[in-house]
Amino acid sequence: MAAKNAKYTFGLLQTPTDVDRTSSSRRNISTSSHVDNSSGPDTGPSKFTGWKGICTPVLQSKYHHRRQIRTPASAGRGQKTPRVASTTNTPYTASSHVSTETNSSTIIAIVEGRGQARGEIGITSLDLKQPVLVLTQFSDCQTYSKTLSTLYYTNPLEILVPNTMWESSSNKLFSLINDHFPTVTVSSVQRRYFNESKGLQCVKHLCAAEYKSIELQISSKYYCLATAAALLKYVEHIQNIIFAPSSLKVVFKGCNHITMIGKDGKEEFRFKRNIASSDSLYGVLNHTQTQGGARLLRSNILQPVKDEETICLRQHAVMELTEKEDLFFNLQSVIGRFLDIGYIVGLCIQTPKQETARTAESKLNCVLMLKHVLQLVTPLRENLSNCENQLFKTYYQALESSQYKMILDKIGEVISEDAHFQKGLAQQRAQKCCAVKVKKKINLKLKVYLFLYFPSAMVRQLAEHYKLPLRMSYSSLRGFHIQMNSSSGFQDSLPPVFIKVAKFKSTLSFTTMDLVRAISKLFICLILTLIFVSELLTKLHEHMGCLYELADIVGMVDMLLSFAHCATLSSYVCPEFTDTLAIKQGVHPILQRISTETVVANDTYASEHSNFIIITGPNMGGKSTYLRQVALLQIMAQIGSFVPAQYASFRIADQIFSRIGSDGHMESNSSTFTLEMKETNYIIQNVTNNCLVIIDELGRGTSAEEGVGLCWAVCEFLLKTQAFSFFVTHFKQLAELNRNYPNVANYFFEVQRTFNAEANCEKISFTHVLSRGITPETHYGLHLAKLSSMPLSVVEEARKKVTEIESQKQRNLQHDKELIEDHAVFNLATRLIQLAKNSRMDEDSLRAYMASLKRKYLADLARAESDPDQTSTSTKE
Repeated sequence: MAAKNAKYTFGLLQTPTDVDRTSSSRRNISTSSHVDNSSGPDTGPSKFTGWKGICTPVLQSKYHHRRQIRTPASAGRGQKTPRVASTTNTPYTASSHVSTETNSSTIIAIVEGRGQARGEIGITSLDLKQPVLVLTQFSDCQTYSKTLSTLYYTNPLEILVPNTMWESSSNKLFSLINDHFPTVTVSSVQRRYFNESKGLQCVKHLCAAEYKSIELQISSKYYCLATAAALLKYVEHIQNIIFAPSSLKVVFKGCNHITMIGKDGKEEFRFKRNIASSDSLYGVLNHTQTQGGARLLRSNILQPVKDEETICLRQHAVMELTEKEDLFFNLQSVIGRFLDIGYIVGLCIQTPKQETARTAESKLNCVLMLKHVLQLVTPLRENLSNCENQLFKTYYQALESSQYKMILDKIGEVISEDAHFQKGLAQQRAQKCCAVKVKKKINLKLKVYLFLYFPSAMVRQLAEHYKLPLRMSYSSLRGFHIQMNSSSGFQDSLPPVFIKVAKFKSTLSFTTMDLVRAISKLFICLILTLIFVSELLTKLHEHMGCLYELADIVGMVDMLLSFAHCATLSSYVCPEFTDTLAIKQGVHPILQRISTETVVANDTYASEHSNFIIITGPNMGGKSTYLRQVALLQIMAQIGSFVPAQYASFRIADQIFSRIGSDGHMESNSSTFTLEMKETNYIIQNVTNNCLVIIDELGRGTSAEEGVGLCWAVCEFLLKTQAFSFFVTHFKQLAELNRNYPNVANYFFEVQRTFNAEANCEKISFTHVLSRGITPETHYGLHLAKLSSMPLSVVEEARKKVTEIESQKQRNLQHDKELIEDHAVFNLATRLIQLAKNSRMDEDSLRAYMASLKRKYLADLARAESDPDQTSTSTKE
């Protein structure tokens, strides 16, 4: 009954008639009383009956109708969870450029503590294509910002939650998961399967020997262990995936070593539109050649590192690759030949519940791919031998492990030396038939089949006998068959020995009875090879730990090579890490790549004493692009990449927040202004002193008066922190914040006005150059309205009304000489403090600089005496 029930509920096991009835992306998985409650981990087929009743049909679910939620059409009906076993005949191959897969294959289990432990979150994730079990546990606030950021980073296909969370209509975490992941399948499992004791037993049983130290780290992490128990149980009996003992890589990750990025930042900065397109940061940096390197690059962009030592090690490695051309090309040549190691290891450690010809073929293919990968360890180590960077030296020492040679020797005892991994179905099938060594008399039958019934030899004999241009072909649909070009003129007089003739375009396909019998013998050969290959894989399971390390090394070297490639294509510079954000002539990396014109470079500066930047300027001046540029360069610096600038210094950010865009959100029934307030509230509740905040035109979804008030209040809240904030606005009133807060700096984007004699009107040219101060442009909105063919009478009437309002505001303006003098003193003091902390100037230069500071201070006081209004709105140098 368990198998029958599962057919109606889960992914690939659904029948066509039931797909339409389970269109909701939320489902409840109830359990019966026949569940196996044994304390030991379930690792084999014999335990399958113990999971009887874990999944009853959705239509019979007690809570299904109450919790059914309509999902967008993009989610698709009957969304399926991929099974690795169904793709074992299509291995990954190396290519010159690899893009990350957009279809996720990651399943997540999540649980929250109850009572006094509320807010303690446990998460376990498992990518079905990568055998790495990732456990996470942390304390979160009531906004669940860390939890949502972790889920966004993982990009789940399916989320498992306890049924108690599902049933509680007031559970905030469950509501947030529904709101933020509308197209992800959310399934409920009874709470008793979230058992930390079973989770620890499963981890001990499945964890590879090289990662056994993880047990001490997670022994008291009860919530992530509970999710591990539920997830492994689910994967084993619903996805039919069983992992061999002592073969799984288990990793514990917290939130302390990474920079958290908000949801809006993820969409705006990295994966806008197509993930592999050139108009994303991933598209700019991705010159990787392996799947592992592409995945590592993607994960680093989503969650940058904030450990300065790790970042500097990567920077020095990239610097060495850019300086040593031979090292770069030699490593690139070796890395490009690697296959997807994580995928290979995942196939090797999975034990099928039933052995078939297909599983035999898959196992043999895995061994051939593993042999191909291990043969590349030696050339990779040799190329790293002369490296000076400590990171490369560490990798060189790790690759000296005798484990790699030992695994390769064990493979050589069973697999022929001439058997190698081949691309193409026909070549792969031929290699598999001849891969196993024939040494013993008991294998004589296998040898006879290989030499007497190999299809290629039969086709060559037929071609010589009938004088026909025959060739051997293979496809997943027809298997081995014979092909011939129909233009040769023999299609009307084929000998009767050829049967099942089919024509497609100019190609004839057919077979013979002898070939059909030979193919059946080949399947017998594959079954015989299964005995030897299964024994070989069983011996290799306990040594798989070193392959995880190899996958990490290859992925990291591939990513560093990609960074070095980017640095050589453009004028990139190695950034420094200080307490100041200072970028000289920085360029937007995406715009630099896709633009056909020269991109304008701009400076950026923020420090503890000037941490709030207000940017004004006309529409189309470049304000929003500049905001994205700052965040992109911050991310590039923290993942170890060089940045497009003449000089760059960054302060490591704990979190990166953004409020960009003005579109509403129909799925959550949120208007433009509602969405603005939600995202701004998220920033306010989670901002810290080491954050980077960028906000673009907040408050434009409501009236001008309310917009100014809200922006002013938000700015004052952010000014209480030491976060680096960049605030773009059309409200010039916000520029007066520096009258009350000396750590506010005003910038604007310049425009040039020229008179066009032909059109008899003034023309605006956007320079995209950032300058200090407040934009002198007035009524640029009216000017753009005039250019858009708006009736002149309407524009002039609007201009009169705007002039009237501005005159009223000017009359209400008050001068404050004392406040202006305080600003001048503050500016002088901050410059002297910064000079004392970071100055590297000689004595003469220091005297000259201090004299310039004095002149600037006296000039500010003089201007305050003459025109205090102008001084109050000028920005600090």
